Amino acid sequence: MTGLPAEVARATGVPLDVPVDVRGSTGLGGPLAVPDLVVGAVAAQLAAARLLTGDRSPVRLDAAHVALAVRSERFARLDGRPVGLGFAPLSRFWRTADGWLRLHGNYPHHRAAAASVLGSDDVAAVAEAAATWTAEALETAVVAAGGAAAAVRTPEEWAASPQGRAVSGLPLLALRRTADGAPRRAGLRGLRVLDLTRVIAGPVATRVLASNGADVLRVDGPRLPDQRDGLLDTGAGKRHVVLDLADARDRATVEELLAAADVVVQGYRPGALDAFGLDPAALAQRHPHLVVVRLSAWGTSGPWAGRRGFDSLVQAATGVATVCGTSGEPGVLPAQALDHATGYLAAATVLAALLRQRTDGGGWSGELSLAQTAQ
Repeated sequence: MTGLPAEVARATGVPLDVPVDVRGSTGLGGPLAVPDLVVGAVAAQLAAARLLTGDRSPVRLDAAHVALAVRSERFARLDGRPVGLGFAPLSRFWRTADGWLRLHGNYPHHRAAAASVLGSDDVAAVAEAAATWTAEALETAVVAAGGAAAAVRTPEEWAASPQGRAVSGLPLLALRRTADGAPRRAGLRGLRVLDLTRVIAGPVATRVLASNGADVLRVDGPRLPDQRDGLLDTGAGKRHVVLDLADARDRATVEELLAAADVVVQGYRPGALDAFGLDPAALAQRHPHLVVVRLSAWGTSGPWAGRRGFDSLVQAATGVATVCGTSGEPGVLPAQALDHATGYLAAATVLAALLRQRTDGGGWSGELSLAQTAQ
């Protein structure tokens, strides 16, 4: 059995001492320990849920089922049509003058940013233009234009980079007390969760909480909406509402929701919600009872802390794509394992915080990132 639940226990201060019995194989082969990562993340969440409900019976996991769960977006269908989060034509590796770069162009605004740098969003034209840039120069230009990109680095290059050094000093996840307060005994059934997340990792975390009986309300904004088809996979068991944080009346509604919530899960890049008073520190001041768990791409320290990122880009930047590739081109993990594992770990962090509230009271804040999971 993977040691990941023990690492989660050390980070959260909650002894996840529920027995875990794993049977079968994930079939997720490759040079990296993806099976240990995904099985361990799911096991940690289930062990924390057992403790919260007082059930000490063993967690029994079918590894093949875990493999299906962490590739769930591949299997979502609407009237027989695949609706999962596939990759747009620009979302791929591009050969540059000195190596490779990964673009993310699934969202129109990111696609437009890349096109503004490369002169086109036509695949052939982009390939020709990318070949004239060095990978890191193109990464810098696309990011500066508001897009999402990552040069493909080796593990050694990532470790030597400023962001790689910043992430190397971070644990897998962090949980800390943020406010004083009396002990609380929120349970899974009816747990009130406000879902401020996007794409895969955050929505997976809140989908897991919903599957455990939580009352999850997902809040989307009217501008730059998430991909609706993807919500057929990650939106199961949730209620959904559209609120504009820039509108005073909608902002007041959000404040009422926060006062009534037990948990807030955030999946926007650090800083994106600060202007609305929704960063963990501000929430702890106004609503000291809350458990706030935040997921990001690159972590909350280092020069990339506020940078846009996705699983595929983190794989590229951190050396995962190099390790999974060949001498001729980069490769990928057999699943969006950084997204899904981080989602399950975030759910485990929420549950661990609720357990800490029972004994220690107060508000709690958790931090995770795809880059920390990749490490």
